[in-house]
Amino acid sequence: MQNSLWQTVLGEIELTVSRASFMTWFKNTELVEQQGGQVVIAVPNIFTKQQLEVKFTQQIKDTLERNKVSVNHIEFIIQSSTKKRAAEAIHPAVVATEIVASAPTATKTKGNSLNPKYVFETFIVGSSNDLAYAACQAIVGSPGTKYNPLFLYGGVGLGKTHLMQAVGNEIVRQNPQADVLYTSTQAFVDEFLECMKSRSKQWDSSRYRNVDVLIIDDMQFIAGKQATQEEFFHTFNSLHQANKQIIISSDKPPKSIPTLEDRLRSRFEWGMAIDLQAPDFETRCAILQTKAGQSGFTLDRDTVEYLATNIQTNIRELEGALNQLLAFCEMRGTRPDLQTASGLLGNVRASRPHHLTVRQVIDKTAKHFQVEPVDIVSPKRDKHIVVPRQIAMYLLRSELHMSFPKIASELGRKDHTTAIHSVEKIEKAIKLDFIIRQQVTDIREKLYV
Repeated sequence: MQNSLWQTVLGEIELTVSRASFMTWFKNTELVEQQGGQVVIAVPNIFTKQQLEVKFTQQIKDTLERNKVSVNHIEFIIQSSTKKRAAEAIHPAVVATEIVASAPTATKTKGNSLNPKYVFETFIVGSSNDLAYAACQAIVGSPGTKYNPLFLYGGVGLGKTHLMQAVGNEIVRQNPQADVLYTSTQAFVDEFLECMKSRSKQWDSSRYRNVDVLIIDDMQFIAGKQATQEEFFHTFNSLHQANKQIIISSDKPPKSIPTLEDRLRSRFEWGMAIDLQAPDFETRCAILQTKAGQSGFTLDRDTVEYLATNIQTNIRELEGALNQLLAFCEMRGTRPDLQTASGLLGNVRASRPHHLTVRQVIDKTAKHFQVEPVDIVSPKRDKHIVVPRQIAMYLLRSELHMSFPKIASELGRKDHTTAIHSVEKIEKAIKLDFIIRQQVTDIREKLYV
């Protein structure tokens, strides 16, 4: 009964918050007690607990009451410790078994080169990567038949390697006999060219063509290498015809890799090509708290939001800033806090300046599309104005975290549902339309120059 009630509540909340907010703060929650006006909700970590307490308690209370639940008080508790205590009370041995079973384990088959730390459990899902995450999960269930090849592209430090290797690790975990090979394009190129130049070393094409899953990173390095492209073309064909899974990453989509042969480009586009974007604010917060927890630290909300606000470019830089803070505190035996973070990282240029305004968002958007700012806030419905207006609304939501009524007011709309529709439309377009995605990325970068 409680599970059914909570799923109903979550369904209603999902319609009123952004997908990133829902995935980050609500998806892994559970209603564990509801009696006499007391409601207890289990959450996965301390940061989720803090966020729900500060930002969403009233919304949860209102939604529960709409579903005929009397609420006097809501308590949020950490899920992992709760489940452990409950299981121990029933049977202590059960807990030990479940913990061992659920812990990520190293997966290693001969020569696969997979890093055991890259698993789905440690990947933080947000609006910038949820499509790629879903595709990778689908591949695990049926390698070689869904999304083959899967082509992931995006800038450095956005999680492409983590996701690809998570697929390989999970496939091997479920089927230890699976032959999974992870390699980089540069390693493939170097090995192939060395064999071509050597009289004593023969190229062993079977090493790549007789695997169940081939995961190959940084495909952009094959550009301009004709002989290597020829070899990879035949490797690709051999695997694809045998219904073996191919997963490829690059810093750009297939059509943008220079001097890539058309026949290879067309094959890379046979399956699914997905762009990974820089993580949004809420996803960055979740990444920081998760990574800190894995190192044995707990960050308060102000410290997390300071780091997430000042480090936006990619996950790698974000983790680097966090590691610098944690190492500093560990050496001095102190707790990481806002004062320490701002003092230590004060020389880092803030990529989200505090003076960013609504007017700047509107002006930069208008300039990009070569329209007048006054047109964006006007009643005009011309297509060349509607799209810039929708993108401006999306940026006000994602960059300034403005409410929908406020967004509608700033852009001269009477009904805030217009803002909701516009933001949702651009969120969907970013995942499916490369042109819209590039336009949003370009404007966002100009906001912080």
